Amino acid sequence: MRIYLQAPAGDERPPRFYQLFLQEDLLGGWSLMRKWGYQGGSVTVKMEHHECREDADDALMRYRDAQLKRGYRVVFAEGEGAPQ
Repeated sequence: MRIYLQAPAGDERPPRFYQLFLQEDLLGGWSLMRKWGYQGGSVTVKMEHHECREDADDALMRYRDAQLKRGYRVVFAEGEGAPQ
């Protein structure tokens, strides 16, 4: 599952983005990758491991909701069970 969010561009800055990517690992757990920064600039990437899909989904939704509160908008969401 992948969710891509974007905040409006500032005065002379490019738009900011926040991406969430959820993938099952080879041992049956789930990896959640968070990636954010200015488009065309350097980015920050964080990975976290979750033992089950439910925990990973909960974490993904918490991060998504936090960014929505900060003014980001969902540009697209794809994958099985992707939130709308």
